[in-house]
Amino acid sequence: MVDSPPAAGLYAREFDGLGAVQVGVASAKVISVSFPDAVPDDADRDHPVLDAVGRALAGDPDLRAVDVALTVPTDRRSVLEAVRQVPPGERASLEQVARMAHLDPDDEDDARTVRRALRENPVPPFVPDHRVEGEWATPPAAAERLRDAEARE
Repeated sequence: MVDSPPAAGLYAREFDGLGAVQVGVASAKVISVSFPDAVPDDADRDHPVLDAVGRALAGDPDLRAVDVALTVPTDRRSVLEAVRQVPPGERASLEQVARMAHLDPDDEDDARTVRRALRENPVPPFVPDHRVEGEWATPPAAAERLRDAEARE
């Protein structure tokens, strides 16, 4: 687990090859992640969660120890929790993710739920949609950088 994070708020930092990463923290949990064009001038750059992102890019890609708060409907939460179980350096298909979430990949409503959960993932890379085949909430260049870091593990 990340040690005693600072107060709730928005934190951002620039990372080589990844660009700017901004995290929203509340109640010691990550509630949002975005990839703005640049770090806002007033952003605090010091937060243990941002340190974890730096470690992931340096070859310690397992971000599952970071606490996240998934404020999404239950069906999508089960998908995102399943994605958190995909190990670093591995890839999963949509069908595999659906099964892991106890959904039927052949049912169009369930398949739609999986796709929507991945597109609307509020906390990439802590819910590592870059490990699922396709393009999801993590911007393509950032997803590629994260997969490259995991391949070096």
